[in-house]
Amino acid sequence: MGGRPTLAHGRTLGIAFTRLLGGTLLAMSTLAAGAHAEIAVSANDGKMVLIDGAATVVKNPPPDTVTIIDIGATPPKAIAEIEVPASVVGPPSSVALTPDQGLALVTSAMKLDPKDPAKTVNDNRLTIIDLKAQPPKVIATLETGASPAGLSINKAGTLALVANRGEGTVSIFTIAGKTVAPAGKVTVAGPASGTSHVAFTPDGKMALVTRDNDFFVSVLAIDGAKVEYTKRDISAGLRPYGLDISPDGAIALVANVGRGGGDADTVSVIDLKAQPPRVVNTITVGQTPEGIKISPDGRTAAVVVMNGSNKPKASPFFNDAGELLLLRIEGASLTPFAEAPIGHWSQGVAFSKDGKTILVQNMVEKEIMVFSLDGDTLKDTGQRIKTKGGPAGIRTAE
Repeated sequence: MGGRPTLAHGRTLGIAFTRLLGGTLLAMSTLAAGAHAEIAVSANDGKMVLIDGAATVVKNPPPDTVTIIDIGATPPKAIAEIEVPASVVGPPSSVALTPDQGLALVTSAMKLDPKDPAKTVNDNRLTIIDLKAQPPKVIATLETGASPAGLSINKAGTLALVANRGEGTVSIFTIAGKTVAPAGKVTVAGPASGTSHVAFTPDGKMALVTRDNDFFVSVLAIDGAKVEYTKRDISAGLRPYGLDISPDGAIALVANVGRGGGDADTVSVIDLKAQPPRVVNTITVGQTPEGIKISPDGRTAAVVVMNGSNKPKASPFFNDAGELLLLRIEGASLTPFAEAPIGHWSQGVAFSKDGKTILVQNMVEKEIMVFSLDGDTLKDTGQRIKTKGGPAGIRTAE
């Protein structure tokens, strides 16, 4: 019924308004804190799921997203999730952050086929996200080559390189403040070579490109925004895929995913100080090392090993869990020192700046696991950060 509100009614409205205002301020303060937090960004593919070992397109899928995580918080927490095109195709390094955590760049290797939504086709989009906006928002979408996969930003924050799986090229982008602009492409190999990931050396003068379809790691020379293929191709192992370079620029680690036939696969060490750079060591790590990351202090490498968790259950190579494997780095030597079970079809891995927190992406479970590392002791904290799609690529600022 109508009429003037009573005093009690006014008090109730006041309390409700205060609670609403308080909740709004809390949300705003959380995002504001996120602008100054230690950030990890996860790219999540909403289109693809794994059904008994087969990557399958979802009917009427939800949008792809990115989840922005405060990895420096205790415990780490998601502070935003926005719609951004993403893809599980390619190494789980489809995200890169500028050193000041101002921008995130996200590639989309595959999209739904407009002619047949039960299939996917090559995409060519690079999305630019302003992480300091409140809330974070997409500010640009740029065109790459066919099927952009792994990408990296140099330590100066002025140049980004994107490996295009569908055409054997690397796209070049300049960065100035919040403006990312295309600056050409360099051809590395033929269209079927599977250019998968590209990573800069710390001085920004060289980059390595993995080619999983023809088994090479190519060396690029960089001078400002000029990027050239040196014609130096390194033989690492079967299907070099993921790649990371140590903070001191002494070595690179390459995850060789192999042929998926149930055999144990490998990680190779490239000596970047040698002239020319070359593989100097290779160790066995298990079935399909997907994600690989070196800790900020350069002493530890984390490897996400699928371990047959992506196989059909009837396969003799199926295991009901993947594995997070930690390797101690001493010069060019790698020594396993800790391991832990993870989920299924697991993808990327990221360290906090102090190296004590490790995030691991599980595609099937649509979650990010949180581990703690204390010396040589690796522990599953039990915390899970849920994502709206399958988490397929993750990075922090480097």
